[in-house]
Amino acid sequence: MNGEEHLIEHMMNPKNYGNLPEHNSIGMGKNPQNGEKVAIYLKVVEKENEPFIEDINFQAIGCSTTIVAGSIITSEAKGITFSRAEELISVTIGMLDNVPPEDAACSEMVALGLKASLDTYRERKKDPEFPIISYHISNDCTPQEQESQKIEEKNR
Repeated sequence: MNGEEHLIEHMMNPKNYGNLPEHNSIGMGKNPQNGEKVAIYLKVVEKENEPFIEDINFQAIGCSTTIVAGSIITSEAKGITFSRAEELISVTIGMLDNVPPEDAACSEMVALGLKASLDTYRERKKDPEFPIISYHISNDCTPQEQESQKIEEKNR
């Protein structure tokens, strides 16, 4: 399967989508500009004193790019340790540096949702009542040409 076929598969048949009733952590990635958000549910087990993502699901209020990013990132995160998940988040966000901000926003939102879920799990080990952590994206998902049109209209 080539890259394009892989993306189409995730778009047409998203993996790991929906609630995860047996989750023991949840985190949110949010786009404050348009209200889109992603919830990442984790079922975490401890293996050799390190948290391990036994299962993962996501739910999103967002565009198809968000769903594709959620499907890909959660597929990569299933079955790995928290330290590997942190590497996945870091690599994902690092790759977005070379992508236009409007294209990077959805993947950043999913990666930050995963980070929030890892951080919520760690905090709830200390305090079971700790609230769900939410992180906001830094990229702007407004396409540059739309932003230019807004500025031009404002200046008329």
